[in-house]
Amino acid sequence: MHEIITSIKLALRSLRSNVGRTVFSLTGIVIGVAAVIIVLSLGAGVKGFVISQIEAFGSDIIEIEIKTPKTASTSAQNIGGMVGGAQVTTLKIEDIEEVAKLSNISVWYGGIMSQNITSYKNKNKQALIMGTTADVIRVDKKMEIEFGRMFSEEDDDGLKQVAVLGNGIKESFFGKEDAVGKNIKIKGKSFKVIGALKKRGAVSFFDFDKLIYVPLKTLQKKVMGVDYITFAMFKMKDEKKADLTTVEINEIMRERHDIDDPDDDDFTAMSMSEAKDMLEQVFTILNILLLALTSISLVVGGVGIMNVMYVTVIERYFEIGLRKSVGARKSGILAQFLFEAIFLTLLGGIAGVIIGYLVSLGAEYMVFKMGYFLEFKVTLWSVMIALSFSSLTGVIFGIYPALKAARLSPMDALRKE
Repeated sequence: MHEIITSIKLALRSLRSNVGRTVFSLTGIVIGVAAVIIVLSLGAGVKGFVISQIEAFGSDIIEIEIKTPKTASTSAQNIGGMVGGAQVTTLKIEDIEEVAKLSNISVWYGGIMSQNITSYKNKNKQALIMGTTADVIRVDKKMEIEFGRMFSEEDDDGLKQVAVLGNGIKESFFGKEDAVGKNIKIKGKSFKVIGALKKRGAVSFFDFDKLIYVPLKTLQKKVMGVDYITFAMFKMKDEKKADLTTVEINEIMRERHDIDDPDDDDFTAMSMSEAKDMLEQVFTILNILLLALTSISLVVGGVGIMNVMYVTVIERYFEIGLRKSVGARKSGILAQFLFEAIFLTLLGGIAGVIIGYLVSLGAEYMVFKMGYFLEFKVTLWSVMIALSFSSLTGVIFGIYPALKAARLSPMDALRKE
């Protein structure tokens, strides 16, 4: 124990006597550890934000949406096909009505979206139009009427040209003026405003306040000229039966669409809890990959420390020879130089944690200024990982110079001096 304490004292004294070299050799480790802290902090913040947005829809919700056959619902091929203009027109409101007969479904709505020029007097906006069935407000618990009313099933069946405005659209067109009873134009057609929604904000970067809700059939027949929908949301009576309900939905949809092979599905059914679990897995894998990438900078820093320690050994040949000549053992010499490398990387790790924490705070402030509420926490777990990585780097890259020093013979060391 006395030998170890002596080695630690000598290592610390050596670091203090070469402050400039110590600081220079810390740079790579500081950058690497800061990168680890920042990546884990930002990853945890984005994950928490996205998961909270999914939870905002409610864990008792199952969604059906269109999908390009022969692709996974979350695959790049499916997303690319949708973005590229591929249309899946097989999902009909009749399919949704059949699914709604399941015993575990309470309320539901189907919908389709369109983007059209919308105007009021001399004001024009490119707006997102959401065509839905009337029960949307019963399924979406975050949707609240502030003025007027929601359109009814009779409005939908009667192809009434009525609209309910998101808070942002209402403010943009009417300001503080009462919007209910006024007429706006969507794609050149006149729609009477019958309601306005309370401010809601963005969910997963999708701003609900910029939506205009109109009856589904009105949007289909009078604006878009289509007979299909692109998604449907179902509220379950018992969310514990989500897996069973999803299986039943798949069976009904495949039967109605004459599908035998699940790979040919032109739809996907997923509960919000399933979507949450999937996103958690995705973020876990993503964090591991990012952590592996940022660890490269730790390796680079470790190589720098190895080079510095190697030069230090050469410069201190006489000291090593003198210590050995008065009885110092190989283990003591090895421990001294190994402790120097570990202390170097540990100091770099602490500095990196501090810098990473400050950068995370800055990123959180900037995102807050942009109107999003993401909390970039630096957790104890991430600090432990960063410091463990930095200490391990010191051991791995400090072992060779330390062995080099320990194996020197006293005569060779003193002769070189």
